Amino acid sequence: MKKISFTLNGELRYIYVAPNEGLLEVLRDKMGVKSPKCGCDSGDCGACTVILNGKTVRSCLIFAIEVDGQDILTLEGISKDGLTPLQTALNERNAYQCGYCAPGMILSVTELIKKNPHPSEHEIKESIAGNLCRCTGYKPVIDAVLEVTKKH
Repeated sequence: MKKISFTLNGELRYIYVAPNEGLLEVLRDKMGVKSPKCGCDSGDCGACTVILNGKTVRSCLIFAIEVDGQDILTLEGISKDGLTPLQTALNERNAYQCGYCAPGMILSVTELIKKNPHPSEHEIKESIAGNLCRCTGYKPVIDAVLEVTKKH
């Protein structure tokens, strides 16, 4: 076991991890962060998406030991003070049914909006292309993002 430290949602954290322990497993099972989900365990579905040093990544593909000294943001970190305008718009449009894909999509779009406050529909589609949704599809998500980015 090796002691690592990283910033999780703005808070410096220390934890012991095995060299082969995955980041998703550590976040969920050891740190109680429940927004990243294990949908496929192969990086295909996007349910495990987190923001690592300003980039969306699949936490199921990263060893926890690799994030030593890094900065991780999860849905819990962007929602500390209640729902963001994006989350509110997604809720109002019933963009999700089961919600399994929601954290990954929200983080992907949040990172897009941070880099480009007024993305095109094409850019929004590209940002969520790695997030699979089997319930509602993508139109309500795209519409909500367009609505929020036009207001702000």
